[in-house]
Order: sequence, then C-alpha cells, then structure tokens
Amino acid sequence: MKLFSRKNRIELSIEEKKIRKKEKFLLILSGILFGISFTPFPFPFTLFLFIAFVPYFFVVTKRNTLASVNKASYLTFFVMSLITVYWVGSWQSKADPFLMLSGVVLVFFLPCVMLINSSLYFLSRKVFKKDLSLYFFPMFWITGEYILTLTDLKFPWLTIGHGLAKFTSFIQIADIIGAFGLSFIVLWINIFIYKGLKQYKEKSSSGLLNLSVAAGIFILIIIYGFVKISSSDNNEKKIRVGIIQPNIDPWNKWEFGGLDQTLNNYFDLSKKCIDEGAKLIIWPETALPVYLLSGGYEKKIDTIHSFLNANQVSLLTGMPDFVIYDSNPPKAAKYSETGKYYYTTYNSILFFQHDSYDIQRYGKIHLVPLGEHTPFVDQLPFLGDLLKWGVGITGWNVGQDTTVFNFYNNGDTIKIGGLVCYESVFPTFPNYFVDRGAQFLTVLTNDSWYGKLSGPYQHKEFADLRAVENRRAVVRCANGGISCLINKFGVTEVETEMFTRTYLVVDVPLNNEKTFYTEYPLIIPVLSSVFGFWIFGINILLWMKKKFKL
Repeated sequence: MKLFSRKNRIELSIEEKKIRKKEKFLLILSGILFGISFTPFPFPFTLFLFIAFVPYFFVVTKRNTLASVNKASYLTFFVMSLITVYWVGSWQSKADPFLMLSGVVLVFFLPCVMLINSSLYFLSRKVFKKDLSLYFFPMFWITGEYILTLTDLKFPWLTIGHGLAKFTSFIQIADIIGAFGLSFIVLWINIFIYKGLKQYKEKSSSGLLNLSVAAGIFILIIIYGFVKISSSDNNEKKIRVGIIQPNIDPWNKWEFGGLDQTLNNYFDLSKKCIDEGAKLIIWPETALPVYLLSGGYEKKIDTIHSFLNANQVSLLTGMPDFVIYDSNPPKAAKYSETGKYYYTTYNSILFFQHDSYDIQRYGKIHLVPLGEHTPFVDQLPFLGDLLKWGVGITGWNVGQDTTVFNFYNNGDTIKIGGLVCYESVFPTFPNYFVDRGAQFLTVLTNDSWYGKLSGPYQHKEFADLRAVENRRAVVRCANGGISCLINKFGVTEVETEMFTRTYLVVDVPLNNEKTFYTEYPLIIPVLSSVFGFWIFGINILLWMKKKFKL
C-alpha cells in the first residue's frame, strides 16, 4: 500500500513538473509575442498583438491565489519589458554608468508596476465569477496603463496601443478612443480568441461563436479605418517648413564650447531650407548646450535674429531655458549661492519670429524619470544630489503650462503645438495643445543617446498615433534622426536616416478639426480606473468583514 502511494506521488510530481514547464513556456511565449509586436520588428509582426495574451490567459485563469497569479504575470511582463525597453540603458561606449543602471532597474521594476493589472484581475474574481472576470481584464490593464502616465515615475511606453502604430488601417479609430481604447480592443480580441480555443478544445459548440466575435471586431475596426482614409480631402492650407537634423554627438556637446561653429552649422542647413521656400525653420531639442536667455549670450541672440530678419523666416528651436525670480519664486526653484537669487531651468522650446524681438517659450512638462528629472526631488531634495546623470541634465524643472505658439505669416496666425521628446509618448497630452487651437504638432527630440537600438524607432512610430488621435500633421525634428512629416492618418510621408547630417523641406497641412478623442481623451482610462479602484475597495470591505466578523 505504501509503495503504491509513493508511486502515485512520484507520478504526480512528474506530471506537476510537466505542467509547470508547459505553463512557463506559455508565459514566456506571451511576453515574446508582445515584445516582437513593437518596432523595429516589421509590420506583419504587429499582428501577434492580437494573440499575445492568449497563452498568458491559459495559465493565469487556472491560478487560485494572488501570489501565484502575480508570479506567473511577472514572468510574462518581464519578458515584455526586456524585449521592448532593453535599450533604455543605451549600452554604448560613451553611455553614462548611471544611465545603464537606470536601464537595468527599469527592466526589472516596470513588471512590478504592471502587477497592478493582474492583481485587480485576481481581486475581481472574488466579486464576479471567474469566467466573467476575464472580460473585465482590459479595464484593469488600462488602469495600469493610465497609472503609468502619472506621478514622477511615469513611463507609458508599453501601452498596448503603441504596438499598433504601423497598422494604419486599424489605428484610425484612435480619433475616437485613443491609444488606451486600442489597448482595450486588442485585449478583448485576445479574450475572445482564448475563449474560442478553450471551448474548441473542450468540444463546445460556442467556441466558433467566440472566434467569430473576435474576427468581427477586427473587421469592423478595419472597415472604419478604410472609410476614414478614403473620405480624406486635400484642401487644407499648408505651411512650408524646414527641418534641420544636425547630427551632433549628444555626449560631447554639453562640454563643447564652440557656439559659433555650432550656430554656423545650423545656419548652413537652414539656408538650404530657405532656398527651397521654407517659411518656418525647426531645430531639434537642446539645439545649443547653453542657457541662451540667461544673460551673457546677447551677441548669439542678435546673430540668430539677424539671420531670421535677413531671410524673412521664423525659428522654432529646442533650447535650455533659465528663469530668474526677483520675488515669489516657485516652490521648486533652486537658489544660487553665488548670485543670491532663485532660478528655474527648463528643457524648453523657444520661438523666434523675424522682425520681432519677442520670444515665445514653452518648458517641458513631462520629464524623463531619472534622465531629466530626479523622481520626487521636490518632496525629498537630497535625492537631487544622490541621483545625477553624468551629462548634468537631471535637474530640469517641470514646465507649468501647455504653450501654443502663434506664428504670424502673411497676415495669418498659425498656431503650433510643440512637444519635447518624451512628451510624444503620452496618449492624452498632445490633446491639450490641439484643444487650445494648435493646427499642427511638432516633436523636437534628441534620440541619439540610444544609437540604433529600438528606442529611437519606437519613439518615432508612437508619434503616428498622436497624429491620428488628434487628426493633426506631426513634424518631427530629431538631432540625429528620425526626422519626418507624419500626416493626420499616421502615415509617414518623408523621413531621414538615423545619424545623418541633413535637412527636409515639407509642406505641412493645417487643420482646425477637433476629434472626439481630442475633446474627451480621459473617458476610457478614467472609467477603467474607477472600476479598478471599486474592485479594490470591495475587496477591502470583504477582508474587513471577514477579519472583524462584521
């Protein structure tokens, strides 16, 4: 009897190991399918997003404790992060060790934040039946995506909708539901495919119905996209814009003192654009490595104005900005022991117009955690000295308002929205510029920190969604590439190669249309978050009832 019992236990142990090995394979497979759906993998790989969560669902729906669900989820989310955002550490010979360390931390820490999604799913099973809870999974996922746009640790890079950027016909519905809505649809399709395969395996007749629902949702979204694109008109007014890509080494320019040489480089490329009819010139993020308006650079400012006046052209440029306060400094202001004054510094966009000495300014609001801004430094000032990137740009202040630039051109006022680099990753942020009247969007960036790794290519593709969401052309000006013009359907009309010194002259359409998503970008993320926190609250009440026998 004992031998028989022991034999059963051995056989059971072997069977359990086989099951665990199979489940581990499925969890890793989900992470891989998700990761390779993103750029720089080519378009057909994007379609893997529609089945990426199916293997994951086969595992987590069988787990019966919060710990086991999150242990399984962490493995999938870690593989997702590893494949998709491995590039954050830069991994180049010149890369700062602190940047490399932050890249490693991100790959391990981001999956921990994403456990919010899986935890809410598990908690919902205490409120609803297990089968029903899965249908709410998209809402829990979007709750997590939305949380990743908030606080000083914001990093919304892995929003599922971003993985669809190259799927032009599918993303057109983003003008109603945005990237968060695309995430919702992708997850629902995954759920119906999972249900269909599970029921087919169980020889249930409803399996085909679920697969048909998944196919129906997919086809309806595609039809909407084709209708939207085919109903396009080409009657918009246009402005001719010159995009300058100087390809300056970002690791050296902060120590480089030859401003005259750098300015001449910009002027040389700008003049070529002017010769081709450009009325507006765009230079990339932090075009000059100095606080141009801080005093002491008046001659350089005069040189820029002289160039613009002589050529009757205006300039939109990324530039570090420096503001001194005589009184009532903001809470986040820094104090100069040498000058005895309070000041703030911003990663900014400055707008110079010919025949005018008024300079319009915008300070970047969404700063890169650790890269540009030490998280929670306003609450814990000592972190500013403890965590500092070697190139000395981790101390930017957070901008205070979404400035829309007014460009006066031949009696017309053209309104321009300017985003600085990382800000174009946020699904709900460009809406504020468009809602204030921006007729096209610009993204001024410096992606050269990351070489030819995945990051610069992903960053460029995400701008496709910002164009569709708001039906605005996006002009992207990058130091080392990719610079481009993206039309309102998310199609890149012309682009540069990475790491080339070059320029583009493009005719940018002006649009005054406001999409549903422009005006109501928070409906899906807020409703999802409210539902998610309701589930959490119900579980707290259930725990209290059990704990205190209420």
